[in-house]
Amino acid sequence: MTNDNGSRELGPEAGGTPSTGMSRRRFLRTSALAAGTAAIAGPAFKTVAADLVESDDGQVVGYTDTPMQPWAPEYHVHDPNRPWPPEIDPGELCCPGEISQGPPSDAIVLFDGEDTSAFEPHEWRVEDGVLVAHGDDIVTRESFGDCQLHIEWMAPDPPRGDRFDRGNSGVFFMNNYELQIFDSYSDKVFADGIAGAIYGQTPPLTHPMRPPGEWNVFDCVFTAPVFNGNSVEQPATLTLHWNGVLAHYNTIIHGPVAHRGINQYSPHPPELPLMIQEHSNPVRFRNIWIRRLDIKDRAAV
Repeated sequence: MTNDNGSRELGPEAGGTPSTGMSRRRFLRTSALAAGTAAIAGPAFKTVAADLVESDDGQVVGYTDTPMQPWAPEYHVHDPNRPWPPEIDPGELCCPGEISQGPPSDAIVLFDGEDTSAFEPHEWRVEDGVLVAHGDDIVTRESFGDCQLHIEWMAPDPPRGDRFDRGNSGVFFMNNYELQIFDSYSDKVFADGIAGAIYGQTPPLTHPMRPPGEWNVFDCVFTAPVFNGNSVEQPATLTLHWNGVLAHYNTIIHGPVAHRGINQYSPHPPELPLMIQEHSNPVRFRNIWIRRLDIKDRAAV
């Protein structure tokens, strides 16, 4: 496909990944159409796959016509029969309504309740000190590689949308590697698409989600992939504490995000912008900050 600036990029039908300047939602729409899904007309984009199926117990929706995952060879991508992680109560908040922790002195504040200048121009709204997803994805002006990210998010209350598209958003490290945000408290979708999953790849170790209308907290440590020529020498990894509970520990990210497929690594710069996805859901965010890291010894992460 061709970018708005006329440059050529590899499209999803050929296993491509979104470029820095490409709308993530536009990429997913093209990916969905290339994968044979049916677009549903309406004020906001969404897709429904003709072959979306239920799990054997009828509790989960997903796909069984997708590739098998080499890192989890008994499961398809988005397999409805892949077991969910344990669902647990993360415990009571000490100070309901208050942010969980302010930024440390060396953090880059991306959103403090008022200022959104750390992001490229966007259509998101600031309402009562909260950033509300609207219009299109939001992308940082600065680029990051290895980093620590703190972000607090809230699924819409009451729940909105279809069961496979409720409270849908995501954090895209380096604009390519997605940590899923989703209202998987209200309904069940495939395990590699629930909140806290590395989308399309690996579910979280546990599911300590707070219900819609309450704040969830992601504290992440992301390590960027390292390339040697055209080969990946060290894959990206993610460690995640979700509402104070360990949900990923140095989990390998097996390539850029893909819907209903698998994308292979391809070389890219050591730092790229962070993106937060807009997916036609008014997901709310607050207290977003990031710290650059320089992790030399990946085994020590």
